Amino acid sequence: MATPDVRGQAIHMREHVAYADGAVVSKTLLDKKSGTLTLFSFDKGQGLSEHTSPYDATVLIVDGQATLVIGGKPVTAKSGELVIMPAGVPHELRADEPFKMLLIMIREQSA
Repeated sequence: MATPDVRGQAIHMREHVAYADGAVVSKTLLDKKSGTLTLFSFDKGQGLSEHTSPYDATVLIVDGQATLVIGGKPVTAKSGELVIMPAGVPHELRADEPFKMLLIMIREQSA
């Protein structure tokens, strides 16, 4: 199913993606060669296992609270806070409580 085009309209991020019991839900808002915007919801105890990205990954918490582990260092972030995870550094996250985030990935463009 194609993601509806949300360009040109206001999006209430907390309501744009629902929580699901025991699950992670994602909704792509924008997918371009230059980067992506993806809205996620995580039920308590859910998360993303350790991985790396070739680009900086920016997380904006829009509801709840999560713990991110970046290069082995835990960082707690709550609604309204933003965390930039550096490219090439292992990171993971877990939901301390149900939470929602916007993942912003901006890719480097080759000349």
